[in-house]
Amino acid sequence: MKVDFLEIAEIELKESVEFLNGQSEGLGFEFANEVKRTIKRVTDFPEAWTKLSPNSRRARTNRFPYGIIYSHTEDEILIIAIMHLHRDPEYWKERL
Repeated sequence: MKVDFLEIAEIELKESVEFLNGQSEGLGFEFANEVKRTIKRVTDFPEAWTKLSPNSRRARTNRFPYGIIYSHTEDEILIIAIMHLHRDPEYWKERL
């Protein structure tokens, strides 16, 4: 299954990695690996995660307080946001 990111979601991921690496060396890279594992779970089971709207779902990362907001079709996952769960939970909706 193909995985694409909205440009703003890629920026969120990069900024989160940089921030976490600034907090503790290597922590951002661990976060990036956890995001990768979460996206793999999404591609394996795209319907399994919490439905947020008719066209979007959220899969939570295991170790970090982040959610992967995505939409999907039969052959593609579109990452809409890499969302810190302690921020405004609705900010990404304008991206749909």
